[in-house]
Amino acid sequence: MSINRYVARYWRKLDANKVECILCPRHCILKEGSKGFCSVRKNIDGNLILLTYGKCMGLYVDPMEKKPLYHFYPGKNILSFGSAGCNLACKFCQNWHMSRATDAINSSIKADPESIALAAKEQGCVAVAFTYNDPVIFAEYAIDTAKACRDLGIKTVAVTAGYINETPRREFFSYMDAANVDLKSLSVDFYNRLCSVELQPVLDTLVYLKEETDVWFEITNLVIPNENDSPQDLERLSEWIVDNLGDNVPVHFSAFHPAFKMLEYPPTPPETVKKAREIAISKGIKYVYTGNILDEEGANTYCKSCGRLLISRKWAGEVVLYMENGICPGCGTVCDGFFDVKNSM
Repeated sequence: MSINRYVARYWRKLDANKVECILCPRHCILKEGSKGFCSVRKNIDGNLILLTYGKCMGLYVDPMEKKPLYHFYPGKNILSFGSAGCNLACKFCQNWHMSRATDAINSSIKADPESIALAAKEQGCVAVAFTYNDPVIFAEYAIDTAKACRDLGIKTVAVTAGYINETPRREFFSYMDAANVDLKSLSVDFYNRLCSVELQPVLDTLVYLKEETDVWFEITNLVIPNENDSPQDLERLSEWIVDNLGDNVPVHFSAFHPAFKMLEYPPTPPETVKKAREIAISKGIKYVYTGNILDEEGANTYCKSCGRLLISRKWAGEVVLYMENGICPGCGTVCDGFFDVKNSM
């Protein structure tokens, strides 16, 4: 299949040369020549074409912690890339120049799946991350890249909002080794008003990952002043995670910085992010972190049983492990996650 004319997998034909995209819960119906909400799936001659297949933006070597993933080969490097477009419309998007810049497709770098996998191998990366914008909208490209990565012993990571339908979700995550999922709030109004989507499909994705896959996943919550930062909001979020996903899922609370259509909002005070961490811990979550602020305690990993320091993370990027094979040297408790590359590749 030509990279320039890649027929997508998740759609069906309708009358009058229209097509329906069934990748995500939006179910966009497209007449000839029109694009879906994500801007990268287009009806051309009665076929749904993925415009960004084989076209990437980014392609950078990042530390694993930047995804953020703190329990998936910490201290190792990962090759990251994204594309243009998104199926959400978050008013606070930190990467809006990619997710909303539809003309960026034309300036993308051409890179087939095999080239990306080989580049990761040559750069000494343990994994490839589909990030910057949501990989759900370029699912076919991500899946084919993940297949190429597996052939070379390279892991794959999806950084996603989890807004995807059941059937493509099953195929998509069957090729992922890890994921970081944005759980922006437990408020239906928050998702409707600030992201233009529904909450339930995101919750369904998280429960699916927990109950039906072996994908290692962590959760990120961007704490936004006066939107999802109240103690009640944070308590409800933490309780839902424990009740539905368990207490061993790492949760990252990250500080908001004014961006895109929410420039009038103040940045999140560090004290608020630290308080979010305290609330989550009080509700029983074992691994809770803070992001986008200076907070050594909130960056480190501690044994869930004895409290011993297991992983130290410095603001400059230094990561030091004080354990081997994920086992606490103090009490012998296993730290949840994946830590020994040699035993898993």
